[in-house]
Amino acid sequence: MNQQKPPDIPADLVIIAPDQFADWVSINDTIMGGSSLARCSISNNGLLLEGDLVEEGGGFVSCRSQVYSPPLDLSKFRGIKLEVEGQGRTLKLAIGSKNRVFGLSEFISGGLRWVAPVPTESSGITEIRIPFSSLKPTVRAKPVRFPVGFDPAKIIQFQLLHSKFGEPGELNPGFIPGDIKILLRSISAFR
Repeated sequence: MNQQKPPDIPADLVIIAPDQFADWVSINDTIMGGSSLARCSISNNGLLLEGDLVEEGGGFVSCRSQVYSPPLDLSKFRGIKLEVEGQGRTLKLAIGSKNRVFGLSEFISGGLRWVAPVPTESSGITEIRIPFSSLKPTVRAKPVRFPVGFDPAKIIQFQLLHSKFGEPGELNPGFIPGDIKILLRSISAFR
């Protein structure tokens, strides 16, 4: 009996390759009265977030994707993999997803986001895997106390931040103000 070999299923799915960050924009603490100044730009190696991070009056800089329509369906995967050069800082990944509880994320001012810390090496590329099960719901760095579920089949946005806030409601022990230069090389989904 001759059995056919099953087709190869890639372990990772590249969602955003180094040359696919064109629609990302910077969002800094100036939206809430802070004075940090950083911008997002594309390099040959990925998305570059660089500028000056000021803790007083705010304390965050970030790059954010466009809103995906239709949403990304990553329900066949266990989580997100990032390749980033982060200067030893603890960054934060925030994911927007339409949730299963009456679509509440659309109506919460500031947006409901699911977040996870992204600790990085002081030099070179850090590869980190973030299981969907480890994401925590938050609104403006504060924990969400009502029951809400993350739906990997309805991902609408990604954001990479360096903020004085880490885990929801807590300060970031890996926060470093001052000159910042972060390179996000790629975003993938892993099985």
